[in-house]
Amino acid sequence: MRLVFGLVLIAGLALAGFAVYMAQGYMAQMSHERDALRAQQAQAVPLTDVLVVKIAKKYGEPLTAADVVAIKWQKDSVPPGAFTDPKLLFPETGPQTRIVLRALEPFEPILSVKVTEPGEDAGLTSRLAPGMRAFTIQVDVSSGVSGFLRPGDFVDVFWTGTSGEQQVTKLIDTRVKLIAIDQTADSEITDIAQIARTVTVEATPQQVAALTLAQSTGRLTLSLVGVGDETAIDAVEVSRDQLLGIEKQEQVVEAAPVAKVCTIRTNRGGESVETVIPCTN
Repeated sequence: MRLVFGLVLIAGLALAGFAVYMAQGYMAQMSHERDALRAQQAQAVPLTDVLVVKIAKKYGEPLTAADVVAIKWQKDSVPPGAFTDPKLLFPETGPQTRIVLRALEPFEPILSVKVTEPGEDAGLTSRLAPGMRAFTIQVDVSSGVSGFLRPGDFVDVFWTGTSGEQQVTKLIDTRVKLIAIDQTADSEITDIAQIARTVTVEATPQQVAALTLAQSTGRLTLSLVGVGDETAIDAVEVSRDQLLGIEKQEQVVEAAPVAKVCTIRTNRGGESVETVIPCTN
């Protein structure tokens, strides 16, 4: 009986020791995983809320709070102009609707340049920078870059007209921003090679005055500027003679010969009188 009791006691002690060993190993593993998780969290990139659209939005469509959701975004990579606070996108007081100015895809961040101010429509006035004015230029297939212009593009403006006695083409303005083609300001137009009849540009009052005079005295032609091209361009002017390589020759005008006048002097009553007579040589 005592032998059986001793064996049971030894087995119990062995099991208890094994349980303690297993518990220590488990606790050590949990402690290691906890430290590793804390280290990863310490190295994790900070996140912030960014407001995105839940469904695709096209130009001119309204944007309301029901179309918006907040997602986590890497804090140091938030796009400029993105909204992180719903109260900034839709203020608690005032209109609760904005209009989409550029197409938005699902879960794309909402940027301030892609939507109007609350309650504002999507007309041209919403696209003009402070101090700028809208001016319309008449174009055709040749002067309008064959229909490849889109709102948001930049163009150089050339004037062709008569200067002096010959035709001249001159660069009168550079990097002028287009804000509308015909009657649309949608920069997401996908139709290819639509020939515009007019383009509307953003210009200062001084530029508007110059473009008005240029359009009334000659013909305007647009030249599309490449994306991101900010190269400074010097004055450009080409005349008909320069184009054809004709050098202007100065005409030398010979002076007309001066007629020779012959005279004689005679004394009459003590007064000297000069009389014109025919020249003999």
